[in-house]
Amino acid sequence: MEGGGGSGNKTTGGLAGFFGAGGAGYSHADLAGVPLTGMNPLSPYLNVDPRYLVQDTDEFILPTGANKTRGRFELAFLTIGGCCMTGAAFGAVNGLRLGLKETQNMAWSKPRNVQILNMVTRQGALWANTLGSLALLYSAFGVIIEKTRGAEDDLNTVAAGTMTGMLYKCTGGLRGVARGGLAGLTLTSLYALYNNWEHMKGSFLQQSL
Repeated sequence: MEGGGGSGNKTTGGLAGFFGAGGAGYSHADLAGVPLTGMNPLSPYLNVDPRYLVQDTDEFILPTGANKTRGRFELAFLTIGGCCMTGAAFGAVNGLRLGLKETQNMAWSKPRNVQILNMVTRQGALWANTLGSLALLYSAFGVIIEKTRGAEDDLNTVAAGTMTGMLYKCTGGLRGVARGGLAGLTLTSLYALYNNWEHMKGSFLQQSL
């Protein structure tokens, strides 16, 4: 019996040595000071240095030269699509309002329904085209300015908005160009102010202290 137990122990020890789990393992004291952020405690019988298992970097690999945040070119598609959808929804609601107003003296019938539907379709397409065109011009100017300056900041936003307004209203002469540029400058300046409000607020508080 003892011989059988001894042979069993030898077999177990041989398997443990074969898989690297015997002798050179880490004790509880060795693993006590190892940071295991976001992971379950490792078994002390694993013959693996736990420092190699701690993830201190991001879990995804970026292509060479790519940024962690999306640039203006990547955001251009979202901006254009979002503006088109917003314009279509707003135009549909506005068309419904105008259709009901213009046909308020008519009884509910098929001609009235057709007229209201035509108004909804016309206004939806008009507003979607308008906002989509503005978003396309703004995104194009933003990408061009970003590539030219080699930097991405609020100055690109304000410049792209101003140039978009000027180009969109260029058919109205110099006065139209001035009005369009002023409108674009105002809207983008307010947008930049909104994005940096928390930073400016923190700076004012530090200066006051």
